[in-house]
Amino acid sequence: CNEKDLCRCNRTERGGAIMKTLKQGLDRFLATVCIIDFIGMVLLTVYQVIMRYVFKSPSSVSEVLARYCFVWLILLSATCVFGQRDHICITFLKDKLTGSARKTLDIINEIVIIIFSGTILVYGGMVITTMNMLQYDSILKIPTGTVYSIIPVCGVLIIFYSLYNLREIFTKKEGGV
Repeated sequence: CNEKDLCRCNRTERGGAIMKTLKQGLDRFLATVCIIDFIGMVLLTVYQVIMRYVFKSPSSVSEVLARYCFVWLILLSATCVFGQRDHICITFLKDKLTGSARKTLDIINEIVIIIFSGTILVYGGMVITTMNMLQYDSILKIPTGTVYSIIPVCGVLIIFYSLYNLREIFTKKEGGV
């Protein structure tokens, strides 16, 4: 930053530091929730197996809860991995590009992810959650929309991660890592 743009540059750096702190906190939170969810799912499954095969009295509640934990674990883990940028991607074209062409492709990629997350996960997730709030699970007696409510939440988190990635792309120096 030169002296002329010092004020704007300081604001940009502070904004970047805030986003980085938020991302790191969100990463830790998601990882912790995934671990707790996984442990809960394993304990429910072990309980279900013991009840079914030892006591010959299967628990339908634990079966349904384990299934719901599994659904949430998949979505939250996918969001967590997305935030770490460890998700599966096809890099055939990206590896052949350098400089501004690669940067442009990265920007387009993040914009497509934001559009997809906004329309399918956030909007579509809210629609399906709302539709299913009137239907109750026969075992747990809770609205089935509760299970689907994680979809728009994960969509919002993925949008945050994509915005963070866009910020990183725009602030990265040409040729920098």
